Amino acid sequence: MERVLWSKPEHERDGTPLLVMMHGYGRDESRMVELFGSLPSGFSCAALRGPKEIGDGYGWFLLDYFLTHDFADVIAAANAVFSWIESVRSQHTSVSLLGYSQGMAMATTLLRLRPAEFRAAVGLSGFVLDNELLAMSESFESRPPFFWGRDRDDLVINAAAAEHTEEWLHEHTQLTARTYPGTGHAISAAELVDVSAFLRHYVLNPGS
Repeated sequence: MERVLWSKPEHERDGTPLLVMMHGYGRDESRMVELFGSLPSGFSCAALRGPKEIGDGYGWFLLDYFLTHDFADVIAAANAVFSWIESVRSQHTSVSLLGYSQGMAMATTLLRLRPAEFRAAVGLSGFVLDNELLAMSESFESRPPFFWGRDRDDLVINAAAAEHTEEWLHEHTQLTARTYPGTGHAISAAELVDVSAFLRHYVLNPGS
């Protein structure tokens, strides 16, 4: 990846679970860095920058209001993230994902392509891509734990995308779904408390 910001210095990362964090469309890794202090300190959090220049920010693949996307663009972005994860995986006890907005589309795409490689995943104010080729690539042998947080009145994620996302998550994941009225297309403090509890339960203290 072109740019990655970490929550811990390199000498403190060995033997920790990795949380790969992906920002939204037209933003950058600094948005995810803002969340570091609200997440469990046991993780090494890595905020990645998307590869596409979108205005003054970045994204993972081109997107329009209707969330139309190009499959080749999506796969190229996913492969870039997979390659980066492989470069650091040996340092960590597990790998989990957190995506906001378009970053949730990336997180769920990675999960669809290689579900066995991730301990848990979090999606905030985002969506799952409605794509037949991705659906054909799915190979779930079990349901990975997934936290989905959103405001039902989020105007950025259209109703059709929200409906597809809900159906897909119920079908393929061990879903923890929470809504945060009044949050809009953002991330609330209450939501981060719930995300932290989810990550502690499924990653830091599994089976507790």
